[in-house]
Amino acid sequence: MPFNQTIPQAFRQVAARHPGKTAVVYLGDRFSYARVDQLSDRFALALVRAGVCPDSKVVLYLPNSLGWIVAWLGVLKAGAVAVPITPIYTAADLIYIANDTGAEAVVCMDRNYGHVVQAMEETSLELAVVTGLADLLPIWKRVIGYVADIVPKGKAARSDNSVRINKFLAGGRGELPEPDADPDRVAEILYTGGTTRHPKGVPVTHRLLGGCCEEQLLTPAPLFDPAENVLLGSAPMYHILGQTCGLGTLFTYGGTILSLPRINLDAVLDAAQRNRATTLIGVPALYRMILEHDRLDLYDLSSLKFCFSGGDVLPEEIAQRWRERFGRPIYVGYGATETIGGISMCPTDQESPPGSMGPVLPSKKVRLMKAGTMEEVEPGSPGELLVHSDPMVEAYWNKPEETDRSFVEIEGLRFYRTGDVVVMDHEGRLYFHDRTVDTIKHKGYRVSASEIECVLQDHPAVVDACVVGLPDERVGERIKAFVVLKKDVKGVTGYELIAHCKKQLAGYKIPQYIEFRDMLPKSKVGKLLRREIRAEEEARQGG
Repeated sequence: MPFNQTIPQAFRQVAARHPGKTAVVYLGDRFSYARVDQLSDRFALALVRAGVCPDSKVVLYLPNSLGWIVAWLGVLKAGAVAVPITPIYTAADLIYIANDTGAEAVVCMDRNYGHVVQAMEETSLELAVVTGLADLLPIWKRVIGYVADIVPKGKAARSDNSVRINKFLAGGRGELPEPDADPDRVAEILYTGGTTRHPKGVPVTHRLLGGCCEEQLLTPAPLFDPAENVLLGSAPMYHILGQTCGLGTLFTYGGTILSLPRINLDAVLDAAQRNRATTLIGVPALYRMILEHDRLDLYDLSSLKFCFSGGDVLPEEIAQRWRERFGRPIYVGYGATETIGGISMCPTDQESPPGSMGPVLPSKKVRLMKAGTMEEVEPGSPGELLVHSDPMVEAYWNKPEETDRSFVEIEGLRFYRTGDVVVMDHEGRLYFHDRTVDTIKHKGYRVSASEIECVLQDHPAVVDACVVGLPDERVGERIKAFVVLKKDVKGVTGYELIAHCKKQLAGYKIPQYIEFRDMLPKSKVGKLLRREIRAEEEARQGG
């Protein structure tokens, strides 16, 4: 069935059907659909009273939490556009995204409020709603958490343009005006890495997000009723994997989300056991960590029926060990932010061959093309994957040149070029083959090699840089930088360059290794040949 309403409308319908049902379990407390509905209504009305207008942009600078869910729903209920970003972004990242979207408000943690203060001086941000991890919990639990120093906390100075979330919610009592009910309005802008220095904004409509969530959350239906799904998702909610395979249950089938602000293995396993989780969502690195956890035998994970891996290639060794240990497979899917998650997913009512990413989902059409051409490959041959859906993302936000490179018209249909090389078997299942050398997959994140190179080249001692991803069993790929220093420079170390990167890049983008070279391989026209560097490193590791 097509998703023909806005997300707030869909969420209200679920909340009306199941007002007393648990929507979110957070830090040991259960929050019903009625309570989440009430809190997000208050947040929305407080935004409206603070001057946030329909289609205004509001940045969510938060980790997974009840506050994230309340703020996200509240932004959409106010008719505004959510801009979810990782809470580990630096002030420079926040400034770029706030300026790119023209955002007027930000919801942040007390621990990253300092970055917000910096950003307010250089952007159109006028309002900061500040929260801590425990702010929406009962008062007695907050007091115990702070007195016992269990809950991490930061300091946020009082100012005319910042307010704590509880005070903000108190100003949101009253009747909320209904926003425009057009499902083709933009609901959020998700930022994704790739081949450019700065992340690219992907505008997502209510209809598109709702439809993709419905489709992907229906995958485990042969295993259990989607309405009874209890989802434990390590994937962050600002990431498309966390949204389509987790968050979406709140406005589609009415399941329960187990929200953890940070990933601690014992906390993950305890939450799964205590709440009888049916779904576990994670990147391959999470499954390896669980298998190698020395206290794994202390937990009962028998309730898990749908263990889903996305964000990177799942090593066959991990898949096999998991099946031997738990008697169930890890189901694999493949997708991208630009396609709103799943392009293909392994079915749960039949076996999938080793290495398979499953058949293409019904909502998608795909073409496999020879690299750099519009010529289709022969059946069974590797080719760059192009994806079309209806509806679909049509363009990047404020990036016409990137849009022209990544979206193409074929026989009257708009396709997104994934940059990934895959193979399709005779039964229509996809298998990952290779990815473009400009993109690195580290811990499930897409990292732009050129972004890191630009930051390194900003250092006054660096004349040239090349960044590649090196295969690694634990994290997918490790990031290594090859650097050429200016001839008259001496005494510059890798530690100094890494410290320089830390000032401008989020933690998951920092190179793990730096190697100094006299020169880097380039083509006759001066183009950096990353593939040669990567091939050289892979040969060195293999030898």
